[in-house]
Amino acid sequence: MGKLQEWLDEEWVRIDSSGNIAGDCGTSKNKKNPDRCLPRSKAQGLSKSQRASTARKKKREGAKGKQVVANTESARVVRKRKGGVIARGCGSVLNDRRKVTKGSVTRV
Repeated sequence: MGKLQEWLDEEWVRIDSSGNIAGDCGTSKNKKNPDRCLPRSKAQGLSKSQRASTARKKKREGAKGKQVVANTESARVVRKRKGGVIARGCGSVLNDRRKVTKGSVTRV
């Protein structure tokens, strides 16, 4: 099973701005500014105040129109790899998919 599939198969839960686990991810009533979602294991590993902090950040930035809001430092999801710890994101799931810019192309 690939890394992306493992990431998708995790159980994700919705965190309300009070720091409570409020149900399954995707069940927020406010579709324009939804609640924060985290993997259940990560959400349960955080204190209630840490969950509330990351959820409030998502709501605050979402109200300004941002669609993608990074987690707070304590709520950042990381995965262990053979060589150490890497942050989970596009680079760790699809590490062969890097953006190539004009300046980074080697010319012969």
